[in-house]
Amino acid sequence: MNDFSDNKPGAILFDWDNTLIDSWQVIHQSLNATFDAYGLPSWTLEEAKNQVRHSLRDSFPTLFGDRWEEAGETYYRFFSNIHLDELRPLPGAGEMLEALSRDGMYMGVVSNKKGDFLRKEASFLGWDHYFGRLIGATDARRDKPAPDPVFLALDGSGHSPGNGVWFAGDAWIDLECAVNSGCVPVLVRKKAPEKGEFEDFPPTLHVESCEELCNRALRL
Repeated sequence: MNDFSDNKPGAILFDWDNTLIDSWQVIHQSLNATFDAYGLPSWTLEEAKNQVRHSLRDSFPTLFGDRWEEAGETYYRFFSNIHLDELRPLPGAGEMLEALSRDGMYMGVVSNKKGDFLRKEASFLGWDHYFGRLIGATDARRDKPAPDPVFLALDGSGHSPGNGVWFAGDAWIDLECAVNSGCVPVLVRKKAPEKGEFEDFPPTLHVESCEELCNRALRL
């Protein structure tokens, strides 16, 4: 685990889905439409929340075998038709980004959502100017939890992975990516970590909301 000090971070990298925006309904609908097209059983919303973490190129070969690339194209067709209509920022996310930006915080995004969709969503919300870089799946040689997208997100920022860079996300894959890249792992979700839940990659800090994350980052 990284050492954690009372100093403000110099930079924060965010996960996107379900850290800054609520995207579960879109992901769930698009997955089940793809499953139906390939004769596979649907997932409940809870099953989707438990299963979806890796990027499509890392997860679809297991789900669809040799047809995974074709299935990926099917998924993206469904997803592209609804994702902007259903885009919902999480409470306080926009206000947090504005406050951190005013403070001069360097911010980036490291997501396992395909990069062009990620950047389209950020632009649609009017958030793209907050971020030095928005790095999605396939933008780097490897996707989360590999450290490659973190290095790409920080490239040219003047910040290097270490105790001065927080990686904030809602899932174990974000914490693992933070540790793999040498950043401070920050868990952002309402529910506190259960005993042993993140045994291999424990969060250095847990916050329940974007507002709390902002306050902790700015030391308010």
